[in-house]
Amino acid sequence: MTHLPQLALEDVGKSFTLHLRGGVRLPVLSGLSFTVRRGECVALGGPSGTGKSSVLRMVYGNYRCDEGAIKVRDEGEWVDVASATPRRIIALRRRAMGHVSQFLRVIPRIGALDLVAAAGRDSGLDFEAADARARELLGRLNLPARLWTLPPATFSGGEQQRVNIARGLIGNHPLLLLDEPTASLDARNRAAVIGLARQRRDSGCAVLGVFHDAEVRAALADREIDLGRFTRVVAAEAV
Repeated sequence: MTHLPQLALEDVGKSFTLHLRGGVRLPVLSGLSFTVRRGECVALGGPSGTGKSSVLRMVYGNYRCDEGAIKVRDEGEWVDVASATPRRIIALRRRAMGHVSQFLRVIPRIGALDLVAAAGRDSGLDFEAADARARELLGRLNLPARLWTLPPATFSGGEQQRVNIARGLIGNHPLLLLDEPTASLDARNRAAVIGLARQRRDSGCAVLGVFHDAEVRAALADREIDLGRFTRVVAAEAV
């Protein structure tokens, strides 16, 4: 069966403005085009500095792209994140895009279970379903139940990342963005994340990720986009 595209980037370009260097613009990417279909995982590859995490942030709407279109399918309608209003992007995140970032940013006094369940309610789950799903994910990610009522600000880096992963996976979003999800995890928890992400992919979710861990990339990715082919090279003297 042919799966429909869930994400499409069309001639995307991105530059950064260096305000501490007199407003000099630093080009990063140009002419980036690819699609991600439902039921496949696409890895973003290339050397450090080629814009892998920046692409994920543009898709999620944290960065604006300077050129091109970033289209996400939302209930049968294509939405261009590059030109959408902030209100539309927030709605898109709730319904269509799950995101696991490199770092967990949370309210200091909120317990881990409540944080994960709240993300589930934001994605449309009712209270009981969100609570049950949060418990399931935290259990599968090997976070001890004695920690669930504690704020993640008191956790180790690996424990915080598992809470972060649970928040990103709890919604049934058709598109999942993963930014080095296993970077601070041991082998046991890395395997747990691989299993959860593979389950989402195999159920028809489109996955776009940055995986510096070769084992994780080999286990999840169906193909890889080499961003080095779309990187604008700028000499150090120019900036």
